[in-house]
Amino acid sequence: MNRVLRTATVASLLAVAGAFAPTAAAQEFTEPEVEIAFNRYYDVPEIHDFMRQIAAAHPDLITLQSIGKSLEGRDMLMAIVNDPSTGAHDEKPAMWIDGGIHANEIQGCETVLYSLWYLAKEHGSNEDITELLRNYSFYMLPIVNPDSRSYWFNQPSTPHFPRWNQRPHDLDRDGFVDEDPADDLDGDGSITQMWIKDPHGRWKRDENDPRIFTRVGPDETGEWTYLGQEGIDNDGDGRINEDGPGGDDMNRNWPSDWKPNYIQFGAGPFPFSHPETHAIGKWCYDHPNIAAYQSYHNTGGMILRGPGSSYVESAYSRADQRVYDEIGNLGEKLLPYYDYLVIYKDLYNVHGGEATWAGEGLGIISFTNELWAVGKYFQRDNTRPSDEDMWIFRDRLQFGETFTEYTEFNHPQYGPVLIGGLNKWSSRSTPTFMLEEDAHRNFAFTMFHADQMPVLEFGETIVEPAGGNLWAVTVEVKNTKVIPTRTDRQARQNIGAADLLTASPGEGVTVITSGHLDGFQDETIDENTHEPARVLLTNGVKGRSSHLHRFYVEGPAGGTVNFTFESERAKAISASVTLGG
Repeated sequence: MNRVLRTATVASLLAVAGAFAPTAAAQEFTEPEVEIAFNRYYDVPEIHDFMRQIAAAHPDLITLQSIGKSLEGRDMLMAIVNDPSTGAHDEKPAMWIDGGIHANEIQGCETVLYSLWYLAKEHGSNEDITELLRNYSFYMLPIVNPDSRSYWFNQPSTPHFPRWNQRPHDLDRDGFVDEDPADDLDGDGSITQMWIKDPHGRWKRDENDPRIFTRVGPDETGEWTYLGQEGIDNDGDGRINEDGPGGDDMNRNWPSDWKPNYIQFGAGPFPFSHPETHAIGKWCYDHPNIAAYQSYHNTGGMILRGPGSSYVESAYSRADQRVYDEIGNLGEKLLPYYDYLVIYKDLYNVHGGEATWAGEGLGIISFTNELWAVGKYFQRDNTRPSDEDMWIFRDRLQFGETFTEYTEFNHPQYGPVLIGGLNKWSSRSTPTFMLEEDAHRNFAFTMFHADQMPVLEFGETIVEPAGGNLWAVTVEVKNTKVIPTRTDRQARQNIGAADLLTASPGEGVTVITSGHLDGFQDETIDENTHEPARVLLTNGVKGRSSHLHRFYVEGPAGGTVNFTFESERAKAISASVTLGG
């Protein structure tokens, strides 16, 4: 049995984990069929190629499917991960996992790729992973925004650009689109900074370290002025870099709490207006078995849940919050330097976000992880390193790879300037030598989340004579996991189909009436007068709980009744009882 199964609370899980003594076999390394170095980053073709290699090495476990095309025509390549020996992928609870909706937040894609790779290589070798894939399936989309990821890797960029998609946009409102992008004047592949000598400037250059510019005090005179990012005035309007490629923020383009662009910048013309978000939305609407949702972003070391706005707080009932809290609180243990937070309360307002759409629009337990925490730079505390400490990190641990030395350039507008500084690898992205650990820890958290999707079983079934040929058959349906078969959000908003408990009588047996029980000793039922053999459970079966239902059936001793329980977000179960048996 999966160790994670044996939890009753987060505290009990931690106690079990601490007491578990791994065997020698558990310590062995599983040789992967596909070798991938997770100490570097990959562009779109490389990630897709690795996905194809993994699928080819595990054809019974992984199916690849393009769920759509990006705006520029690139495939949105998704992996369906499922053990078919225990059922089809859409007959089990499934987890959606994606990354890279913001193209500059690059390590989300590697984290999804790592998750796919690890599940594949450990299936059949690791008991916990094998059990996960017996119970659940996974839909993994490493790259939500392939167009802008391609731009980030192949065009001069910054740690913060491009974030959005590549839809042409007139950012400076001059009637032209994308006509004044940033220019890589020094040819280093990044958009860095420009400085100009100025006797009235407000900055001075450090005498001991010429890479560093510091602002002078109010009574001092500097000798440098900061001109901003490197570039030229391509459209002749007197401004530099004011109309680059893109864009809409595709993490503001989802239906739940969507707001137009004048309220939520980057929202796009309307919800699902982009082929990428539309493709994901269609897949999720077509697959109501999705019971858990994870999206990877960066940066800041955060495990985020909705709501994105304070006035949507009512969408998260206390019962649903308890589920979020149990998963999120353990996440803080698995992910050092990460904090479990509420988006609007602890970060900022987000309208039309992907994870909040999944949580509020679909009623799925959904998280966004902001990968990489600044406390991990030195792993001493959770405070932001000083500027001096960051230079030590760049020099002594990254060996200067994130800095471009300043060089002179004869700018057509400003004349002689200095160009250089921190490049696009200098922040946000996890340093490459630390990438695999962060990917693994986030994968482990997400697998814990996945392992809380519903697993149903029939518990105690009692058959009692009720006089003559009448029998009282009490059936218990148990959910052994934390996530309910239907969240409160689903139940209150009538999202999806209700769970269905069906009694199918054998020959000569008739279901007379049925009803819900509060306990096995209860003598009264909450009677279901309409089709008593087909019981709709709008509220589903809560996490680590059970539902009791009593059927009164008429028939001879030895007659049979077959029971089935079906739920969109749990694997169907069935059982049979014999009257008088």
